[in-house]
Amino acid sequence: MFSFFKKKTPPPAAPAAPAPPEAPPAGGQPSPPPAAAPAPVPAPEPAAPAVPAAAQPPADTPADAPAPSPVTAEPARRSWMARLSAGLRKTGSGITTVFVGTRIDEALYEELEDALLMADTGVKATTQLLQTLRRKVKEHKAADPAAVKALLADALTELLQPLEKPLVIGAHQPTVIMVAGVNGAGKTTSIGKLTRHLADHGQSVLLAAADTFRAAAREQLGVWATRNTVDIISQQGGDPAAVSFDAVSAGRARGKDVVLVDTAGRLPTQLHLMQELTKIRRVITKAYASAPHEVLLVIDGNTGQNALAQVKAFDEALQLTGLIVTKLDGTAKGGVLAAIAQERPVPVYFIGVGEQVQDLQTFKAREFAEALLG
Repeated sequence: MFSFFKKKTPPPAAPAAPAPPEAPPAGGQPSPPPAAAPAPVPAPEPAAPAVPAAAQPPADTPADAPAPSPVTAEPARRSWMARLSAGLRKTGSGITTVFVGTRIDEALYEELEDALLMADTGVKATTQLLQTLRRKVKEHKAADPAAVKALLADALTELLQPLEKPLVIGAHQPTVIMVAGVNGAGKTTSIGKLTRHLADHGQSVLLAAADTFRAAAREQLGVWATRNTVDIISQQGGDPAAVSFDAVSAGRARGKDVVLVDTAGRLPTQLHLMQELTKIRRVITKAYASAPHEVLLVIDGNTGQNALAQVKAFDEALQLTGLIVTKLDGTAKGGVLAAIAQERPVPVYFIGVGEQVQDLQTFKAREFAEALLG
């Protein structure tokens, strides 16, 4: 499932006569949206454009514009949930075995503490989870290990809940999304998958190949652009900030819904390279005063506590608005999301468990907790 918030254009004034019964659009011409808040739209139905093509110049949303309305896609998630559970098995197995053939005593809590720390949940998150679990066990008078395990899932869901937030598309024309991450985290591939999801939901996308340092990065993004039939702005060996400026300017001129800026991989310890990222952000703002509207960091779920360090460093430099967590399949360190929720709760927009486009899905706290604990 892929879901995001999509802003609708303001509805026209209601006619004096009663409105006729609602009917589907005819001949491809969009019909005026109803005055009431729209209901969720199923995945097969593409979203309408945020602003009619070339109808008005790019500008920020007026103060009196309606709030973004939800557009969600709800295809069957069973197969993906099975892959998520399988991917998190290495992380969860050490935790779930604590509840096998045991009594609810202090020894169980000590074993559970060790298992959570081994899963890279972190000291602070582990402490909070155990405190919450003890309270819930006392409140529910739980004496069965299976019941305690279910209460742990509840506690983990509560901890992760602040990370569950939809991506907002359509509040600006275009919505400019800057994407950062260290080399090898799956940044460019995640951009390609996100582009596909946006295009499938009726969004016109422009890609900016601002990763001008890594060999073949421009070509890799170009392949995704061709595959998804979207425009791309690139310059061989060009300045990344200049490419970003040109792309944002082109996105505004062409009336695009989304501009995705792929930046070069950076290690947070490389100060001069991190300064290059802040320069890109400043230049994007020069091209569009309110941009970037989203600053995403792609992190590798296999890196554990190092992923938390990356979130802190990139957040301080770029003011992150969201995360994409990749490679959760097969990792023993998936508990790092709990550490992020406790110490630097930047929303997790998407999580990835494979190489296919459909393997990048929206993050939901309850689903993740249940998949982790089996």
